[in-house]
Amino acid sequence: MTIDGHRGGTLLMRSYARRLGSLLPRATRLKLDRKGKFGAAILGAYVLVAFVGLYLVRDPVQQDLVHRLAGPSWHHWLGTDSLGRDVFSRLIAATRTDLRFGFLAMLIPLAIGTVLGAVAGYLGGIADSVIMRLADLVQSFPVILLFLGVAAAAGTTDSFLLLGPGELPIMIVFALVGWVVYARLIRSEILRVRNMDYIDAARGGGLSTPRIIVRHILPNAIPQTVVYAVVDVGLAVLSLASISYLGLGIPAPNPEWGAMINDGQIYLAQQWWLVVAPGIAIAGLGIALALIGDGLDDEMRR
Repeated sequence: MTIDGHRGGTLLMRSYARRLGSLLPRATRLKLDRKGKFGAAILGAYVLVAFVGLYLVRDPVQQDLVHRLAGPSWHHWLGTDSLGRDVFSRLIAATRTDLRFGFLAMLIPLAIGTVLGAVAGYLGGIADSVIMRLADLVQSFPVILLFLGVAAAAGTTDSFLLLGPGELPIMIVFALVGWVVYARLIRSEILRVRNMDYIDAARGGGLSTPRIIVRHILPNAIPQTVVYAVVDVGLAVLSLASISYLGLGIPAPNPEWGAMINDGQIYLAQQWWLVVAPGIAIAGLGIALALIGDGLDDEMRR
């Protein structure tokens, strides 16, 4: 092919890709309906509390044994726990812990799953077989045993990069297990679009495989994955709360919603707010993320 012919083919391919641009970056054009916007407003309030709240409340780990198990008052809006720590301050501090963990526990598996799913779906053959068999192996392994093994090997960890104390072993398990769903979602979407005309045009224009995947395939494969990723943040927070409730997650005295429920359950009959407050925080975040995910899903079906 001559230089002029190659340039002409490239220009034709680019023009064709632009005409089919409406098929590509759907994820960037998704809009939320009314319930989705309501969920986004709730999530925004959580994020605001996580970033600003700690500067407006008391030290969440400071003890005051003289005023232990005090009821709600102007000085302690949600009372104090069994060690005299301000429950409202701990609730605010736990918001940052759980939100940070939830988003990281979604982003890391999402990144791993997107890469592996893209390779499996686009290349096919041996790469597809190896990655999917690895996914089957991961899903067949009991998650709780994997977590106990990693936790026992790592022990009680200090802060690591963006992670707080005790979060590293839990995050490792989420990364090892959570990528599977994302890989399957990305792979199925890539199998659907990889032989479409605009992909053939990109191949004909001489674009490299990584460029085709990143620029022309993933924008069509990502939207459905985004819906799951939003809900997955809530599942990660709920998982962290469950693990901490069992005493295997965030170490004391660091505040975490599940650990707060565990600490307050023996006082449920008299000081019910010790359990209800973190429970409402978990439920509210889950509802907000579910509304956002539902709103995105409805938009994609239109």
